Amino acid sequence: MSGSKVRPIQEPKAPRKDTNPQMTHALSTHLFVNHRLTVALLSRIQQTGIPAVEIFCARQHLDYHNKEQIAELGHWFRDSELKLHSLHSPMYNDEIWGRSGPHAVISITEPVKSLRLPMVDEIKRALEISEVIPFKYLIQHIGVAREEFDMAKFDAAFSALEQLSLFARQRGVEVLLENIPNELSSAERLHLFQELTHLGLNYVFDTGHAHMNEGVEAAFHLMKDRIRSTHIHDNDGKEDFHLFPFLSEGGTIDWKNTMQLLRSHESQYPLLLELKERPDVTNPLEAVKEIFDRLENA
Repeated sequence: MSGSKVRPIQEPKAPRKDTNPQMTHALSTHLFVNHRLTVALLSRIQQTGIPAVEIFCARQHLDYHNKEQIAELGHWFRDSELKLHSLHSPMYNDEIWGRSGPHAVISITEPVKSLRLPMVDEIKRALEISEVIPFKYLIQHIGVAREEFDMAKFDAAFSALEQLSLFARQRGVEVLLENIPNELSSAERLHLFQELTHLGLNYVFDTGHAHMNEGVEAAFHLMKDRIRSTHIHDNDGKEDFHLFPFLSEGGTIDWKNTMQLLRSHESQYPLLLELKERPDVTNPLEAVKEIFDRLENA
């Protein structure tokens, strides 16, 4: 029409990008490790809205020798939206956290081959769970808490991990090494282990253990390119309490700074809580939801 102005065609606006998207969430069943792992417990976790779990392999919780328990859980997982992200390698072969004696400890740093091989076989039994319930990662310690450094123990761990990595790969599982509070598995010592062995294994980054060793930031920068999973929990920098971030007294990790670090490589791993049951937390799964919210907003 005469005198009318033609409006220029405007390009549609791109949707606003979320500058702080939520990380993938997961929960370790370590929170319930003193209770038998049942489909009822897994159902409660799923109903909380958590999409993935790491199962802690302790025989009072998940008996990896018990085919009936594994079969029951496998049937449940096949029909469930909850995914098994990872399995934590067993630390003891008894049902009372190693209190039956030193023979119950499972450690891949045992220098005597005839003693180490049965321990490796125990871990292989746990790995066989993947034939019934597929999972992506096996979380493995080098040594036990407070263990001193010894090159002979590195050699033992190398031999064990060669066997375990091959056994795991044949079942579609990747072995991840965890930084733990000892002289063999700090972030610095894991870096040395990689240089010496050339195994090329990736890591699970444990915030609480890092806090007790080099510090969270220093450990993260040493491990960051190889991190494939996490263990998120708090402590006072001295004792491995596995406290609830924000909710438990005594925790001293700077969660704002920690979340900035974790978000810098967030596509590599989930935010996986590994907490310890506490009598003062009466509804632990509600507490887990609150922790995830507060971490995301830290």
